[in-house]
Amino acid sequence: MLARRLLASSSAAAEGCGKRRRQAFAGRAPRPLGHPWAGRRCTTTAGASAEAQGVAEASVDDNKPKSDGKKKKQQQQKKQGGNKKGGGRETGSSLEELMQIRMDKADALREAGQNPYAYTFPRTHSCAELQGLYTDLEPGTEKAASEKAGGDICVAGRLMAKRVMGKLAFLRIQDPSGPVQLYVDKKALPEGGFAEMKAMVDVGDIVGARCPSVRRTDKGELSAVPAELSILTKSIRPLPDKWAGLTDVEQRYRQRYVDLIMSPESRNTLVARSRIVSGIRRLLDARDFLEVETPTLQQEAGGADARPFVTYHNALGQDFTLRIATELHLKRLVVGGIERVYELGRIFRNEGISTRHNPEFTSIEVYQAYADYNDMMDLTEDLIRDAAQSVCGGHKVTYDGVEIDLEGPFRRASMHDLVQEATGLDFMSDELRSDLEAARAAGAEALKKADSDGAMASLGAVSGAPSVGHVVNELFEALVEDSLVQPTFVTDHPVEVSPLAKPHRSKPGCVERFELFVTARELANAFSELTDPVEQRRRLEAQIESHRARAAATKDKEGNVDVEMDYEVKLDEDFLRALEHGMPPTAGLGIGVDRLVMLLTDSPSIRDVIAFPLLKS
Repeated sequence: MLARRLLASSSAAAEGCGKRRRQAFAGRAPRPLGHPWAGRRCTTTAGASAEAQGVAEASVDDNKPKSDGKKKKQQQQKKQGGNKKGGGRETGSSLEELMQIRMDKADALREAGQNPYAYTFPRTHSCAELQGLYTDLEPGTEKAASEKAGGDICVAGRLMAKRVMGKLAFLRIQDPSGPVQLYVDKKALPEGGFAEMKAMVDVGDIVGARCPSVRRTDKGELSAVPAELSILTKSIRPLPDKWAGLTDVEQRYRQRYVDLIMSPESRNTLVARSRIVSGIRRLLDARDFLEVETPTLQQEAGGADARPFVTYHNALGQDFTLRIATELHLKRLVVGGIERVYELGRIFRNEGISTRHNPEFTSIEVYQAYADYNDMMDLTEDLIRDAAQSVCGGHKVTYDGVEIDLEGPFRRASMHDLVQEATGLDFMSDELRSDLEAARAAGAEALKKADSDGAMASLGAVSGAPSVGHVVNELFEALVEDSLVQPTFVTDHPVEVSPLAKPHRSKPGCVERFELFVTARELANAFSELTDPVEQRRRLEAQIESHRARAAATKDKEGNVDVEMDYEVKLDEDFLRALEHGMPPTAGLGIGVDRLVMLLTDSPSIRDVIAFPLLKS
């Protein structure tokens, strides 16, 4: 299949070319290197023409300035028109000079009648498809592409490496499916095409190749043999050093586009994330759950106790918050008769940033009428098993060197039992459950005995806890959470820390709630939902008072509240009004999608699994 002529010139190509040149470009596809256009050949200005004698393959690390000696040597080579060996690299001593050389090459391509920014290319195979097509090709042999592909093979991708050896060149291109090598033989290209390839093609360019044959080198490398080679996109900014890549972690997050080019692991993580999200949707859709979208801008932040982001709507003249949960709107839909509903979307919390927390994160919340939290445990196991199977090919995964078994059923243990195992204290006993001061004192003593950094950091929270339930919760976070490596459903939380959950049917002071912990991280949270509107109002009002008390406890000598607690919790009257119409028995589930992706891709930081994480400017 011959490469088609150029479709149309870009506005940049039109500058200085004149109306006749623009008319000549119209309706054409990329001109392969070496094909004449009005008898012109590609030659660059500003000293770059010297590269026609050698390999224009250098890459640059923006963060590694060259030494003065190397600078002077490169400047001297530039003035002389290359080095004694014919020029093996781009001849610039700074990033700006290297970029100028590449821009000069783009101009030279335009002058020769080739648009350096093509409109299309008739790709027939991805790199992986080409590799898979010729798995049986023996080393040292070559076959016509028509034998298996029914015609010439056209591949395209970004040039990641370039090596010239006399009349041969080896180009390694990469597309989303992987890499493949181009075996460029001077005799196979049109006249002048090999010299143009040496001069004009740089690492980082996106190129296309029409290949009538495929060979496997003596060393076993599958290689497509091009008869035509086209520059589809001229890269102006060089890539980082091909060996070091982006070594600065924060730069990887800021320049994710470069990270994706240089790091197959980063690309694989984002692909895995997409598969996980798609799989969650498929499973829920197959079980007749309806996906919906609820407001991101809300008048009151509800469904969680978290500091919201606040913004102002000019037309309405009032403040709004970005949602901190989707729960209350989804429950309104259950009241309205949508008995199986879910939403997968972004949540925003104006809180700290860490390897586990990003202010903007993705969660899925699921609500099912006529179900309880036991049903949600079963659903959670199914969702996680399915995700592990689709991404990892099985139910056992490795995270941070530890094998995690996701086969299920997962361990189930109540929060009170786990705290009792860690401290020897029974907070369900009459002695502690009814005496806050005694519970505080016992909890503080247990933390002192543990004598760990986490335990001592929680000492103040336990000593000032507004309820016995808060004491239990603080002790759990300080002494138990880090030990929950294998999947564990932590069940039956204190009612004081679970205002939206139904009272436990057999454990006074507890609610029917679970949190799933894996690798010491909370992965899911679920309730048998509270449907009693009177009790719900009482619980929400108690939550508001508890928040105010905890905020007041953080005041310094000047009366300033800690910034993490300096926000107002409001009562959502419309949600309570909806409950007053009656909500059927319902169970709800929330899963942190980012943390699930972290687990299944063995990623140590939440920023590794978010394409563009929030960073300080």
